[in-house]
Order: sequence, then C-alpha cells, then structure tokens
Amino acid sequence: MKPNRRQIFTVGAAAAAVTAAGAAQTQTASANTSAFTNAFAGASASTGPYGSGVAGSWTSATHAISTAAQFQRTRETNGVYMFGDSISVQDGKALAIRLLNRNGTQLAVHNWSSRPTSGAVDALQQIASAYGLPRRILMASGSNDIFDPPKFRAQVDRAMSIVGRDRTVFWVNLQVVRKAVTAPVQLADQRNSSWLNMQLYDAQEQYSNLRIIRWAEWLWVKPYRLANYLRDGVHPSVPLGQDARNELIVQSLLS
Repeated sequence: MKPNRRQIFTVGAAAAAVTAAGAAQTQTASANTSAFTNAFAGASASTGPYGSGVAGSWTSATHAISTAAQFQRTRETNGVYMFGDSISVQDGKALAIRLLNRNGTQLAVHNWSSRPTSGAVDALQQIASAYGLPRRILMASGSNDIFDPPKFRAQVDRAMSIVGRDRTVFWVNLQVVRKAVTAPVQLADQRNSSWLNMQLYDAQEQYSNLRIIRWAEWLWVKPYRLANYLRDGVHPSVPLGQDARNELIVQSLLS
C-alpha cells in the first residue's frame, strides 16, 4: 500500500527530530569526514531557497561506470542497469556481488557522486542509445535533489519515458539528514527528502511499471536505524547499512 502524504510527512518529521536532537554535538563536525561526504557536501554555505543549501558542481566528482562490454553483456543476459549517486559509488560493487551470488544476475552501473537526477537521466538516455536497455532499470538517485526538489518529478517522468512501458523501473527512495550541518538545515533536509518521496509515490500512480524500494520507511520504522545504518545521515554504514540497503534492492529486483 502506498503511504499517504500525512504518513510521509509525519513519520519523516519524527525521523528528523531524532536526528536533529544530536545537532548540538554534530553541527561543528567537519564536512571532510570522508570522500563521499565531501562529494555530497558540495553545496554552498547558503541555505538556498529550500533550506538545504545550493548544489555545487558534480562533474569532477568520484564516479564508477561499467565498461561497454559489461553494459552489452548485462543487456544480453537480461540483467540490471543501475544509475546512482555517491551512495551507489560506495555500495554498487557490493550490490553487484550480492546479485551475482543470489541468482547470477549481471549488474552494469553508471554511478556518479554529487550528481542530481537530471544527470542520472541524461546518462540513462545515453546508455539506452548506445547499448539498448534490459527489462529492469535501477534508479538510485535523488539524494542530491534536496537542494532543488521541484525539479525532481520532471526527471522521473523523463526516465519513465526513456524506459517505456515494457520495462520496469525500480527506484530507491530517499532519506537525507546530514549530520554535519545545523539543526535547521537538518530539518530542511528531512522535509525535502519527504517532498521527493511524495513525488515518487505520485509518479507511481501514473506509471504501473514504477516500483519504489522503500529505504526511507525501512529506516523510519525503528529510529535506532537512522543512527546505526547511516554513517553520516546520508550514506549507509559499512557493512551494516550497506548490507541492509542492498538486500532491500535485491529482494525487489528478484521478486
């Protein structure tokens, strides 16, 4: 059953409160705790029009892209194409191994840190034109759209148009509350994450071949997971959060 808007906002606000409670201890934390946090924290010091900041450049950030041969082999064997951001740069290899070990499914990736969904959909279009598409597409993108949430739904529509009605898009939803920012910005992060998730659920009403992987809800169900399964409020801890998120993805892809 699709969560309604009140559920998304109410539970999301509770999640924000849990994270924001520790803001006094974390708001002075350095943004360079890791390369992945650096990539995501490329926003300017301004809180921007939506409270989470203003996104910086992403084109020179860390990325992981499969070879042409891997994309071709994945399409020919009815595997999965993945388009993601820094979470996927971190977790993509472990996901590929998990899928391969589970039932031999091949995974080809186009993952890029700090990239908004517009860039991920551009990559989807380029890969589709170059190699064609398999029956399953995994979109693990949206964390960097907290800086400009109104643009997100149009990118979901673009992705669904590229993929067409005969393939299935699996989209991992969002939970972003960065620990290394002030409490007001953390609240904006959660509000914007919930806004993005609502757009995904609205799109699911329109597209019968859109499947949402409910990472956010999995984290919200037990508040301790926000601390234990996210190392910086965005990226899964390794291996605990990484294993949990990747298992949710695998179960959805293979169901």
